[in-house]
Amino acid sequence: MTLETTTAETGLTERDQLRLVIAGSVDDGKSTLVGRLLHDTKSILPDQFEATLHASQGRGATEFDLALLTDGLRAEREQGITIDVAYRYFATPRRNFVLADTPGHVQYTRNTVTGASTAEAAVVLVDVRNGVSAQTRRHAAVLSLLRVPQVVFAINKMDAVGWSEDRFAEVADEVRALAERVGLEATHIIPVSALTGENVAAPGPDWYAGLPLLDVLEQLPARTTPDSEPFRLPVQLVIRPRTPEHPDYRGLAGRVASGTVRVGDTVTAYPSGRSSTVVAIDGATGEVPQAASGDSITIRLADELDVGRGEVLATEPVRVTQELDAVLTWLDERQSASRQRVLVKVGTKTTRALLAAPHAVWHVDDLEWQDSSAPLQLNDIGRIRLQLAEPVAVDDYAQLRATGAFVVIDADTGATLAAGLTGSDLGSLAS
Repeated sequence: MTLETTTAETGLTERDQLRLVIAGSVDDGKSTLVGRLLHDTKSILPDQFEATLHASQGRGATEFDLALLTDGLRAEREQGITIDVAYRYFATPRRNFVLADTPGHVQYTRNTVTGASTAEAAVVLVDVRNGVSAQTRRHAAVLSLLRVPQVVFAINKMDAVGWSEDRFAEVADEVRALAERVGLEATHIIPVSALTGENVAAPGPDWYAGLPLLDVLEQLPARTTPDSEPFRLPVQLVIRPRTPEHPDYRGLAGRVASGTVRVGDTVTAYPSGRSSTVVAIDGATGEVPQAASGDSITIRLADELDVGRGEVLATEPVRVTQELDAVLTWLDERQSASRQRVLVKVGTKTTRALLAAPHAVWHVDDLEWQDSSAPLQLNDIGRIRLQLAEPVAVDDYAQLRATGAFVVIDADTGATLAAGLTGSDLGSLAS
């Protein structure tokens, strides 16, 4: 796989970017590992180093505490825990990384959903002394549901067991069994010590034949190419400047969720089903011949269609429905209720909806679905149906992550109640 490309215009090398999430149970060493990655890739500014050194000394530490590089909030430092998703950036000579460090406490599992929802790879830490925990199983289930393409299990604190090859093999067997059970296919299992840095960026023990963690992260397959997915653009805004220079300008603005669109393509707006030809694409610096996933653009069409916010422009059909059979991760401290009136936000479309009672809940300890109509509690993963007041355009999440997810919102307070994934083909957890 080639991680670098050279532009014809400049001759300069461009590194690709990987969105990475780090998860694990309490005290498995996530913040220390993130600090190690920042430290060993020289991604720490001098003032950050000095502030962290003073904070380490203030807590009575005799050495630089790597964990404090990410536990940036005062409340986190005082408690010695991570309580929010911390986004960090670091780079190696071969790749740029956008990293989300998520909390380990069970009550903050919802934050792991947030961090993993856009991730292209994940690192799950497992304390070698304790092996796979309930929270490890929960995080593995969430990563499987969210279809994170690459998952690396880092067996941490190997220095605490004298880098025992036998103990690593035992925990690795537990991890393989878990990954198979929840349907994680592309996995790596690596022994590390975040505290000492062994097998993170530095070499590991003689008995380990694999690459250090950072080398593995550099070589993970990058995101799918834009052309490999169908074009989707949720319309955010209709732009009508009505200036003397552009009296007839009418553009449909939004961020490309997947695929590629080119001038001359025929696109259809869903749910309305109206079609037209793309006559121009306006980017941040002017007209462009095409746009791809992640680009914010304005599309001009040959016909003045009655299309606005909430519709999805596509080059291939999108499913239109008023019923969502979905898997929900419940994120609110208040439990769900049968026939609860909520708002559902799919892409840029928000509509009223009625929440049914769940018909199954994922049991973390047994790693299986269990029939249940009981209300969903905080961090529960349930299978449920929603009846919508209006039709929406939505893809099956297993095929297109960007347009197959939605959010359930409290209609009275605006608080987020749940994150949802559409479709029946959601890997082992949906079977």
